[in-house]
Amino acid sequence: MKLAILIPAYNEEKTLGRVIKTLPKKFKGVEKYEIIVVNDGSFDDTEKVAKNLPVTLLSHWLNRGLGGALGTGFAYAKKNDFDCLVTFDADCQHHPDDIQSVIDPIIKKQADMVVGSRLREKKGNMPWYRQIGILGMNMITYLLFWVWTTDSQSGLRAFSRNSIEKMEIKSQKMEVSSEFFHEVQYNNLVLKEVPIRSIYTDYSLTKGQKNINAFKILGRLMYRRFFGK
Repeated sequence: MKLAILIPAYNEEKTLGRVIKTLPKKFKGVEKYEIIVVNDGSFDDTEKVAKNLPVTLLSHWLNRGLGGALGTGFAYAKKNDFDCLVTFDADCQHHPDDIQSVIDPIIKKQADMVVGSRLREKKGNMPWYRQIGILGMNMITYLLFWVWTTDSQSGLRAFSRNSIEKMEIKSQKMEVSSEFFHEVQYNNLVLKEVPIRSIYTDYSLTKGQKNINAFKILGRLMYRRFFGK
């Protein structure tokens, strides 16, 4: 199996190197893997850090948002015939060993998309207000796309080749996390969840989804639901 580990990065000079260096050297069931960093218009030294690491670097001149960065990574994975793609945050929020947990159902052909859920067994130190925000987004995702998940906003996910080929990522911003479930429903893909750990630091809490953005995200998702494909 040929695996792509996709890391979207926007102003992550402080943590990107550490994330890359702590990734496992080998994965069970994987013959070859490639790390893909999408530098999403960073204005710090993210690009400079990435150039000194064993990664494939794709850069945006301007900041397009999480959806734009993931869309670029998906296009690269599709073009280069990867069997599995994993999305992995650049802020040290995920445990590298959990990658094996999310790719196992893909390797065993049990799923097309696997969500690493931080709330399945509540491993980690996620603040209560983040848990409430995720629950709210889970409900919104379900009401719009009729797909239930315990962690719609997780940044650690795995996708099969079937998913890579069929999914069309149109969102540019944070709503992409819920858009994946629209693609699951639209393309009749098999979804599975596995529990993962969450690692929150003062730094990582400044990143990612904010509860206050929920209304903007809802508006974009409703447009996707009723005016998209």
